[in-house]
Amino acid sequence: MAAEKGNQFLLKIGDGGIPVTYATVAGLKTTNLTINGDAVAITNKDSGGWRELLSGAGVRSVAVTASGIFTGSSAEARLRSLALDGSIDDYELSFESGEKMQGRFLIARLDYSGDYNGERTYSVSLESSGPISSL
Repeated sequence: MAAEKGNQFLLKIGDGGIPVTYATVAGLKTTNLTINGDAVAITNKDSGGWRELLSGAGVRSVAVTASGIFTGSSAEARLRSLALDGSIDDYELSFESGEKMQGRFLIARLDYSGDYNGERTYSVSLESSGPISSL
């Protein structure tokens, strides 16, 4: 597998329509994806001292964090609105390889900051709600 550029790892937000149209969240400099899977241990006396896990059990989730420079885009305004409402909406992550992941997320945190002589920045944390599809 060839190395991929980080600037092609994009976070896109849905427009709330059906079908969903996605817009890239502008100004992001870093985007992180974490896939979590809680293990369910089924270790017992017959396990020979080794831990055993139950395949397909437990809770799976995806967390996304991103940060960048505030540009005032409509996608950023939608993020702020969804964060204030506490609403779950459609998001897409796209990669340079063409692979995409889509699902519904809740904005768990949205932070803005700015220095006196610098740019205004923001960071956002998303938590999945329901299944995430890999396309």
